[in-house]
Amino acid sequence: MKLSLKQLAVYISLLLIGGGAGLLGSRYFLPKRYSFQELKNVTVALPPESVAPNPVSSPIGATGGDNVNFIATAVQQVGPAVVRINATRKVPNPISDALKNPLLRRFFGEDEQPIPEERIERGTGSGFILSTNGELLTNAHVVSDTDTVQVTLKDGRTFEGKVLGVDAVTDVAVVKIPANKLPTVKLGNSQNLIPGQWAIAIGNPLGLDNTVTIGIISATDRTSAQVGVPEKRVSFIQTDAAINPGNSGGPLLNAQGEVIGVNTAIRADAQGLGFAIPIETAARIANELVTKGRVEHPFLGVEMTDLTPAKKQQINQENQLNIQQDAGVVIKGTLDNSPAKQAGLLPGDVIQKVNRKPVKTSAQVQRLVESSSVGDVLEIEVNRNGKTQIFKVQSGAYPQKK
Repeated sequence: MKLSLKQLAVYISLLLIGGGAGLLGSRYFLPKRYSFQELKNVTVALPPESVAPNPVSSPIGATGGDNVNFIATAVQQVGPAVVRINATRKVPNPISDALKNPLLRRFFGEDEQPIPEERIERGTGSGFILSTNGELLTNAHVVSDTDTVQVTLKDGRTFEGKVLGVDAVTDVAVVKIPANKLPTVKLGNSQNLIPGQWAIAIGNPLGLDNTVTIGIISATDRTSAQVGVPEKRVSFIQTDAAINPGNSGGPLLNAQGEVIGVNTAIRADAQGLGFAIPIETAARIANELVTKGRVEHPFLGVEMTDLTPAKKQQINQENQLNIQQDAGVVIKGTLDNSPAKQAGLLPGDVIQKVNRKPVKTSAQVQRLVESSSVGDVLEIEVNRNGKTQIFKVQSGAYPQKK
């Protein structure tokens, strides 16, 4: 198709106007009702020469000439420190026990090869390197009761790992491999996370090594009961970044490539929901596992729930109580011979303060208890039938299944 000189001039003018609009759009074409604070994270395509030297500190979505954005930069920084963990364990074979029944043996010849009394289970998970000398952090359920742990680095090297310690209560474990000068992750801060912030997950879902998924922080301070694992003692981070079997033990990152949580695939029925252990909890537990080989958790022995008008009515009816408050943390029950019961706490007490710090949710109470040590005396202020009372509760050790 031949173009006249006039048509060619028009096309060139349109291209120049379009390019100018792309460069100046963030200045001239955004609605005036947005403030600078609201706009600083808006996705803006910048020309290569305008990109800051460090893409992590650039505006979210900024790309360079090689199309590296903040996600790719974070992954490049952390990816080499993410490992694959293959674990094997021996478990009893129920079929073998059943065939010991003489009635069933009649259907098989005496010369038949006996079915092994044990079978081998194999599982794959993820982990990340904490120290240059080979200390790794992962989930407890990935390596608990294992006979062998094989750790594969991103560069292809494989090591036999030794499990230094496992804490089933928080689902945290530490593994050591015989290597030095290893790449490590940078730990971030999960205390001030806000729903809507970026979340990046790296792991080996379904055996697919170094898979990257991205989403947002969906919620924080999800209690173990809310998540459906009441036996755990963790306030989980919720994310919509895809976390599948094999992701367990891998890192959850912020936009700067810092680890803010440990991914854990604990809900088989979760669709589009993932959960992570806050990095402060995981790092504290990991340190105790390395130094002591085990972890003791302070324990009061109370069943708590956050009050709402509907819950207040239900609890009052079920337990013949007279709770007046519509909000707060109510004790639904105390375990027999528990520190709480021995100290005098009763169902229906509404916890107002722990060690003189006001609390409004059961997650806050749990964090304050977890931050203490076994044997510490905690001052619990409650409202009982409209009157404030203070109890001294000496925490015990959380009873763990053996």
